[in-house]
Amino acid sequence: MTVMYRFVTPHRYGKWYPDLLTAQRQASAIGAGFFETRTGVFYQYPGTQLETRALEEEDTAARELAA
Repeated sequence: MTVMYRFVTPHRYGKWYPDLLTAQRQASAIGAGFFETRTGVFYQYPGTQLETRALEEEDTAARELAA
């Protein structure tokens, strides 16, 4: 099973990413938080939520074939 992550604000949705670190780094693009590159700390803005979803291995393989 693979876990996917994304950040959601009250007005915008981020893309799904395969790891939390990538999701945090990309969250600033939608205004979901601030990723401090020097320390590697992510500051989530108020109203932002982290969503996760679990993918079965079969779903992951099918998604990779479609790409």
